[in-house]
Parts: sequence; structure tokens; C-alpha cells
Amino acid sequence: MAFQLNNISETSRKEKKSFDIDSLLKKEISLFGNSFSNKKKENFYIELGILLKAGLELKDAIELIGNEQKKASDKELFNSIVDDLINGKNLSDAIKRHKSFSNYEFYSLQIGEQTGTLQKVSEELGNFYKRKNEQRRIIVSALSYPIVVLITAFLAVFFMLRMVVPMFADIFKQNKVELPWVTKKIIALADFSEENAPLFFLFIVAFVILLFVVKNKLWFRKISSAILLKTPFIGDFTRKIRIAQFTQAISLLVAAKVPLLNGLQLTQKMIRFYPLQTALQQVESDILQGISLHKSVANQPIFDKKMASLLKVAEETNQNEIIFKRLTYQYNEEIEYKSKMINATIEPILILVLGGIVAVILIAMYLPMFKLSTVIT
Repeated sequence: MAFQLNNISETSRKEKKSFDIDSLLKKEISLFGNSFSNKKKENFYIELGILLKAGLELKDAIELIGNEQKKASDKELFNSIVDDLINGKNLSDAIKRHKSFSNYEFYSLQIGEQTGTLQKVSEELGNFYKRKNEQRRIIVSALSYPIVVLITAFLAVFFMLRMVVPMFADIFKQNKVELPWVTKKIIALADFSEENAPLFFLFIVAFVILLFVVKNKLWFRKISSAILLKTPFIGDFTRKIRIAQFTQAISLLVAAKVPLLNGLQLTQKMIRFYPLQTALQQVESDILQGISLHKSVANQPIFDKKMASLLKVAEETNQNEIIFKRLTYQYNEEIEYKSKMINATIEPILILVLGGIVAVILIAMYLPMFKLSTVIT
């Protein structure tokens, strides 16, 4: 069965300069509504699968979905796809012309067209993006509260250092009160923040710009991912999210009867996480050398032992599709559980830290007040 995927590695090398996988990740969050977001892709592929299953022609199904779009840019996108279909192009070739779609979708739809399983591939792509959107909602839910608390804490401390502390410092200076060590340090910190506030904000802006410049550099991806994986709570949470993305992608490709080696090559192109990419490259190399999938996975520290055990069962029973779907379900359950654990753990820690900082500042300001009261009397 020829899938014409033997040259994927060569194609990926040729397109390496022009195709930026990071664009796929950026499409997950449509900040200004200009892109065909993952939520829209979920609805598109699920509806396409239903219409094809109902017996509609591909062109009619795409045209019907396009007429339902509310945004003019989305309507224009679907009209362009319909025009390509009328001109004799396949759906995979039609979407490849548009930046809104990824290489992963192109190859998946191409496989569906070549094997006569386009309807099933469309349904699987819809489920893939549905799970991807669910993961995103879980991540946002897990991180939104800590971020809000941190911003609130920063603003509260900044306000106290800029407004409250200088007021007390003037009172102490006028009355020549001997200040405790902690009060001196807090006042010095307030003076430093007042003198260097513009430089501080300039540093933040420069840091953000620097991140955008170096985020695609290999050395930065290697260092940042290593630090992220070693971060308590967040590291294991991130690792499971990436593995869940891998099992989701492989389960879709296996369902479309794609050879495992080709599936590994495709997922390497889609998932932009250095530790997982290097692990999959090693797994691919091991398979080419005759090593079984479960043994190769067991040698990669990013994967769990239970995953290797289930893959061994899959290889022995030839049930790869079922096992990968089961792994995807298990990892999604663990991600949801861990997100709740992160919220439950980080919330009291952040409150304690914020309360401790405010308490130290207040105590530092009120300690000299006792001496000031004796001076006044």
C-alpha cells in the first residue's frame, strides 16, 4: 500500500526553512480573530466527517460549511478551497496553499484520500482538535489563577514601595528615629524602585523581545525545556501534556493505517518540544535498526513505564489503535487531575507568600512607630 510518505524526512528538510512549526502553536490561540483557530478546525472536521458520512460530495460539503461561516475571511478561505476542488485538486492540496492549515493536516488528509478513508480521517481530525482544545482549556484554567495572583501581588508591593513606604520614611526622617535593620532595607528597596522604575520596565520589554528573537534557536529550546521539566509541579504537568499530544497524533495516524515509522516522522514535525522531538528521533532510529517500539520507548526518560508496557501489549496483540486511544484517554485524565492539584497547591502558597511580603513591609514600617511614640511623649 503506497502512501507516498517514504520521502517525508527529505520533504521536511526541504521545507525546514519555509515551514515553521511554531506557527501551528500560535494558531491555537487566536488573539485577534484573524486565524482559523483550533476551535474552528474542530467544528470544520467534525462537520465534514458527518456530511461525508451522510453521502454528500466533498465539494458540496465544503461549500455548505463555508456558507455557515460568519467571518468574511473564513468564507473567503472556504470559497478558495471550493474553487481548487472544482479545478481538479484534492482537498489536501487545496488546504496546503493556506497558512491556516498545518503540514500535519495536509498529510493526514492526503492519507485519507489515498486510502479511501477521508471521512474517517476527518472525524479523527475533529476529535484530535477537540482533545487539543480541551487540553488548552485545562492549561488556561490551571495557570490563570496563579498569574492573576502574581500580578496582583506585584502591583500591591509596587504600590506600597512607591506610596506607603516613602510616606513613613519622611516621618521617620523628620523625627530622627533610629530605624531597625529591616526598616532600613525596605526603605532602601523603595528608593531603588523609585530611581530605577523606568529601567525595570525597559528591562521587561527588552526581555520579552529577546524571547521572541531566540525562542526558535536550538540552544534556547534545549535549555528552556530542561529548566521547565525540572520545575516542581509544572515540569511533570508539561511532560504529560506533550506526551498526550503525541499519543493523540499517533492514534489518528494509526487509525488511518499509516505505518508507524511514518507516523513518528509526522509527529516530530508537529510537536515543538525539544525533549520529545529528540526522543522520537531516537525511537525512529531504533525501529530502523530492528528494535521494537516498546523497548525503544522504555529507554527514553520522557516516557512513562506504563506506556512502554501498554505498547508491548499492543505489539503482541496488533491493537495499536486501541492502545494509543487508551493512552490518550489516560493522559488526558491525568492532565485534568494534575491541573486541579496545581491549583489546589499553588493557591495557598501564593496567598502565603503575598501575605508574608505585605506583612514584612507593614511590620518594618510600624516597628519604628513605637520608638516614635516615645520621642513624641
